[in-house]
Amino acid sequence: MSGLNSEGHRAYLEAIQRFGDAGRAEGARQQELAGGFLPVSEHLRMLDPDVVLIVGPRGSGKTEIVRILTEGVNFDAILSYAPAIRLPQGKVTWVKAFPIGREGFETIGYRKFVNSSSPNSRAMQELWFSYLVRVLASDLADVDRNVVEPLLAVEPSDPVAMHHRFSKLGTKVVESLDHLDSELERSNSYIFATYDELETLADSDWSMVDSGVGSLMSFWATYARRWKRIRAKLFIRTDLYERNLKSGEADLVKLAAGRIELTWNDQALYSLLLKRLGNCGNGLGEYVRGIKKLQWTEDAVFGWIPKLSSSQEAKPVIERLMGVYMGPNAKKGMVFRWLLDHVRDGRGRAYPRPFVRLIEHAARLELGEISGDNKLKLLEPSSIRRSLDTVSQEHVTQSYSEWPWLADIKDALAQNPLVPYAEKDILKLLRTLEGQTKNNKPDLDGRELLDYLLELGILRRRSENRIDVPDLFLAGMGLKRKGGVIRR
Repeated sequence: MSGLNSEGHRAYLEAIQRFGDAGRAEGARQQELAGGFLPVSEHLRMLDPDVVLIVGPRGSGKTEIVRILTEGVNFDAILSYAPAIRLPQGKVTWVKAFPIGREGFETIGYRKFVNSSSPNSRAMQELWFSYLVRVLASDLADVDRNVVEPLLAVEPSDPVAMHHRFSKLGTKVVESLDHLDSELERSNSYIFATYDELETLADSDWSMVDSGVGSLMSFWATYARRWKRIRAKLFIRTDLYERNLKSGEADLVKLAAGRIELTWNDQALYSLLLKRLGNCGNGLGEYVRGIKKLQWTEDAVFGWIPKLSSSQEAKPVIERLMGVYMGPNAKKGMVFRWLLDHVRDGRGRAYPRPFVRLIEHAARLELGEISGDNKLKLLEPSSIRRSLDTVSQEHVTQSYSEWPWLADIKDALAQNPLVPYAEKDILKLLRTLEGQTKNNKPDLDGRELLDYLLELGILRRRSENRIDVPDLFLAGMGLKRKGGVIRR
């Protein structure tokens, strides 16, 4: 970095520590969203009106896409990155159907509804219908809005009263949205209702969450056939999707056939990282874009976008900012490979949130260690390595909302915290949990639980029947491995 002084070093690091808002789109400021968003063509198949389900794990970018589409970004700007996709023709309006703030039901009201009426799937579907009508009320013709007025007059926090009013209206509610769908077709328009953060429906009560998500999927499996211009986009976390699909309901299977999976290859992940760096303030963006051997295009909405035909084309930028090796030589690993390899799960999958967070937190650590000496690297290997421990701890903590029983796995493995394990040794530890079903733990024996943890990517199988824990989970699970970059 040609002798970056402490003032310039600090300015660049301050820009990086803010460039992903701690890796969470939920907390990102609206004006920063477009600059940090990378249009990935494979993901944009979700724009097809017939695609209802968009599935991905935590940190895969679901909420960021929802906010981009529902918070005023020019829709036409996205369309140019999806040339081979069947796109909606005409006016498109995106609305949030969940979460919808004060206009929607929340945990207390939802629990009250479930506990007071023990609703079956049909009643739950009718409840989702009720709130969809509230979301679309302003688009209804006056005569239809008058018909559904009893629904609009109910406090949205009271789903019991909402469902009662819905039941009294009968087919009139369906007819009101049928009329709206016909009018949208005449005017060559679409309304896309988006559902995100469905795991927050009932806190950590997974039976209630599953009931709500399953009924929502069933509702749209039915009405996606009826309505042509009122369409849904359900952004569902992978574990919720997989649990509900096991019902085998025919309509759900049909709906799932056209789903989009939010997966990220190395090229897309490095493109995202470079895009965020290239759009940073404090002069860092200009510096990154000035590194040779990399081409950029400027988008009026999304800012500077790197043109990568492979992940390897990002290597000059990464090595310029962070060096070549994770230590004094190649023995400790090459930085370019190390970054992604150490935020992968046990199935080799990596996602934006932990990747972005790794760089953000490393910048925070570096800010606390700036000296007056000129620096040749922006981020030191020691800071990146220490950042990984924080990312792992955060990832495991956040995983408890997805797998609350992971805390029990952590306690069991704490009896032997050094990895990798011989298969017989980890089976012995996991068998101590047999028969326990607290925290919604799957009722599996030790062998089945091992296979399940491997399937989820919490564990990974190595040669000679050794079972390892990927670094994404290692520190967060309180485990240790010999070797690696020395912590300072």
